[in-house]
Amino acid sequence: NALTPVMSADEINLFLNEVFPQLNNGSEDYVATEVFPGGCIVRLNATDRHIRPGGTVSGPALFTLADIGGYVCVLSHAGRDALSVTTNISINFMRKAEAGPIDGKCRILKLGRSLMVFDIEMIAGPDQQVVAHATGTYSIPPKR
Repeated sequence: NALTPVMSADEINLFLNEVFPQLNNGSEDYVATEVFPGGCIVRLNATDRHIRPGGTVSGPALFTLADIGGYVCVLSHAGRDALSVTTNISINFMRKAEAGPIDGKCRILKLGRSLMVFDIEMIAGPDQQVVAHATGTYSIPPKR
């Protein structure tokens, strides 16, 4: 079944540090916390550097979380190919997110040979409200 993971969250985090070290620059800002059949959970550990004027987590930081969620889904389900790329993301910001952990619950909507479509709910705060929602598409390179 195509929705069976081929990499664990720990393997993904090691792989990301190897192929995309500039993402976290030695920190643990963006991490995969869970991989399961058909999806994953990624986390942004939002600190002062992710906060925009007004005390809220910036749009670019949440957009990055959405994009990383898609990347983790494609890596964990389509295989260890660092060259999968985003072809589209659409994001809606719903409410303010404060500094702290923001979990992105990501699910694969369709996984084909060359494209993966996903969505992600970004959840934060003591009441675990949805702060943003995104849908996106990743292009999967042909098997070499």
